[in-house]
Amino acid sequence: MKKHALLIGLGLLAMALFLGDAAGLYGLGFVKVFDAKLYDYRMLLSLPHSTDDRIVILDIDEKSLKQEGRWPWGRDKLAALMDDLFDHYGVATVGFDVVFAEPDTSSGLNVLQDLGRKQLKDVAQFHAVLDQLQPTLEYDALFAGKLKQRNVVLGYYFSNSEAGAPPSRSGALPPPVFAPNTFRGRAIDFVQWDSYGANLPALQAGAASAGHFNPLVDFDGIVRRIPMVVQHEGAYYEALSLAVARSVLGWPKLVPGFASGQNEGYGGLEWLTLESEQGNLTIPVDGQASTLVPYRGLRGAFKYIPVTDVLQHKVALPELQNKIVLVGTSAPGLMDMRSTPVGEIYPGVEVHANMISGILSQNLKQSPPYLVGANVVLLLLLGLSLSLLLPLLTPVRGMLVALGALTADVAFNRALWDYADIAMPLAGGLLLIVVLFGLNMSFGYFVESRAKKQITGLFGQYVPGELVDEMAKHPESVSMEGDSREMSILFSDVRGFTTISEGLDPKELSLLMNEFLTPLSRIVYEQRGTIDKYMGDCIMAFWGAPLADPEHAQHAILAGLKMQRTLAELQPHFKARGWPEIRVGVGVNTGRVSVGNMGSEVRIAYTVMGDAVNLASRLEGITKEYGSQILVGETTRQAAPGFVYREVDRVRVKGKEKPVAIFEPLGLTGEVGQAMLDEIKLFHQALRAYRKQEWDKAELDLLSLHNMAPNSKLYQVYAERVAYYRSNPPGENWDGVFIFKTK
Repeated sequence: MKKHALLIGLGLLAMALFLGDAAGLYGLGFVKVFDAKLYDYRMLLSLPHSTDDRIVILDIDEKSLKQEGRWPWGRDKLAALMDDLFDHYGVATVGFDVVFAEPDTSSGLNVLQDLGRKQLKDVAQFHAVLDQLQPTLEYDALFAGKLKQRNVVLGYYFSNSEAGAPPSRSGALPPPVFAPNTFRGRAIDFVQWDSYGANLPALQAGAASAGHFNPLVDFDGIVRRIPMVVQHEGAYYEALSLAVARSVLGWPKLVPGFASGQNEGYGGLEWLTLESEQGNLTIPVDGQASTLVPYRGLRGAFKYIPVTDVLQHKVALPELQNKIVLVGTSAPGLMDMRSTPVGEIYPGVEVHANMISGILSQNLKQSPPYLVGANVVLLLLLGLSLSLLLPLLTPVRGMLVALGALTADVAFNRALWDYADIAMPLAGGLLLIVVLFGLNMSFGYFVESRAKKQITGLFGQYVPGELVDEMAKHPESVSMEGDSREMSILFSDVRGFTTISEGLDPKELSLLMNEFLTPLSRIVYEQRGTIDKYMGDCIMAFWGAPLADPEHAQHAILAGLKMQRTLAELQPHFKARGWPEIRVGVGVNTGRVSVGNMGSEVRIAYTVMGDAVNLASRLEGITKEYGSQILVGETTRQAAPGFVYREVDRVRVKGKEKPVAIFEPLGLTGEVGQAMLDEIKLFHQALRAYRKQEWDKAELDLLSLHNMAPNSKLYQVYAERVAYYRSNPPGENWDGVFIFKTK
């Protein structure tokens, strides 16, 4: 023992490190990530891959949007949907995974009432007809009336206001499921929100109840849990899935279940009970009163029916009769897609369907608060035994013992999962075993300096020295081999370079290029980018490799914006030297590309290839068509939401069949002036009118924009298009896409 005291001491320190993480004293990021991956893997291995025929999803899909019009639909249509579902199809209950926060004015009633107050106030016949029509034109009241006396559960959402901002609250919340002070004296870590977006009071009053549709999004963006009960202003509100399950069971009483013993700091809430005449149902909850989502399979584990088919009575009665109906959307444009253990793009409504199915079928996994203590005890036993035993064993015997411990830990954890429905943490135990084994096998062997030299030799010619040093700290995370990953690519090119080069001798031209390429290259490096190559006056750069960059899209846009500012600052210097003014167009796009060493036996280079690269080049090429300094693709805008964007167009570039939306970033959110924000808003209004072929309205808006910015080429381009299309209508099926024939 004395001989191995240092090694045993290091082992005990490693054990203490993992024990602190398991006890919640601090968080080890790698343990959290690995535990999440292991949970997802266990979930995928145990999927039943079966359909729950009790639940049907009415899908506001692309087909329905095309047939019924863009969302939101008029409430008169939703009122008709309620009649169809309950009177024609005889459904059991309906839950809405949408919120109705704004009044519906699509009937035009407000316009008619305004006419009656002004131009036609003395026309008695007009007012008589309006009084007759008004009940049929009050769509919200019509919809609210159809909700009454029916098993309808509305959805709403909670959120938290930004720091320093007052809470944002709209609509009416349903009555809380638990009154304030219900859990007084118990330290329960309920999820709390100070803001909400709920339904119109009339709609909430007409519905049977409502539930929030907020999932708990984990650190990696994946939805694994739903808070069954959340806290707001001291009261407690139930989730949409819980409210729908209660509606199916005849609204049973919800009763909190507490552990028999209650230690200081332990609230003891471990389950919720639905007490009904048919029998009690139990919902296990964790320390945040949340429940793990029992996914049944990959996307599509429940029957989807387009809403338009129901409205047109194209669905057979047995498909909906006595069913639990959830109204939601799978249309990408309506932004209700979630990342889950069973799919990166997963409709949010199907998450709720899985939870409802799990509650009714009682196949819910448990992660009660007491698992923290159980995990600490398990790690203590593993750590003590291996720390004391492994230093005494030969490498072969030590490997056999470590493998045996790994196997026993995995088998015990899987048994709890399969037979007790307990989701016990697994990563800490596995990592502790591996760390203790590795510590014993590699003790005294240092390889850090060798790894740094290798990384510097591989990547020193491609990226700045700062990134080389950072990669050397984590050599396992980088490779020159081909890889496919999400990245952002930037192209910048000088406008009119041919004309500029013809007016300068070769020496002056070389000096000019060095004068503007050097500061632009520094900007790429400052934003953690990699310069792929120089192509004459063009710079090609990318973000996200060789070192991973979760904020690659933001860094690329910041680089493009700073390039424009830097060039503007350089213009006086260029003018003093007798050089022409330099202007560049910048294109940025984000997408999955191939990155790595590519080339031939003669020459090889670390570069990127793929459609996303080609589109970035096309975006740079068409900046001059709109007079824009920088254009980005739709995927870049989604990946970097912290900027103010102006939508420029929907285009089909050369070499691409699918149209893409293009945007112009104008600055970080909060740094763009109100005048520009108003101008953007007016242009987006003009753009909508243009796409609807409302040429007169678009022309008026563009005229106002021209007065704001007389030199804007963008507004001139659209004014010319409006004039052309007014004389040459594009037809009813026109999608508003502009086609570029050249690169």
